[in-house]
Amino acid sequence: MGVESLLVFILIGAIAGWLAGQLVKGYGFGLLGNIVVGIVGAFIAGLLLPAIGINIGSGIIAAIINATIGAVVLLVLIRLIKQA
Repeated sequence: MGVESLLVFILIGAIAGWLAGQLVKGYGFGLLGNIVVGIVGAFIAGLLLPAIGINIGSGIIAAIINATIGAVVLLVLIRLIKQA
C-alpha cells in the first residue's frame, strides 16, 4: 500500500466517522476518533452489506457511503451497550 492509498484510506475514515457522528447525535470523538470509527465502520459495512445483498458501487463516494453506514451501525451498538 502506497502513501497515497493510506492517505485516501484515512481521509475516507475521517469523513465517514464525522458523518456518522452527525447522524447519531451525541457522539463526537474528535479527528482521531472519527478516523477510527470510520475505518471500523468500513470494515463492518464490508461484512454486512454484501451479506444482505446490498452493493452501492465503487469509487470514493461509494466507499464513504459504505463506511458511513458501517460507522452508524457501530455508534448505535456503542450507544446500546452504554445504556445497558
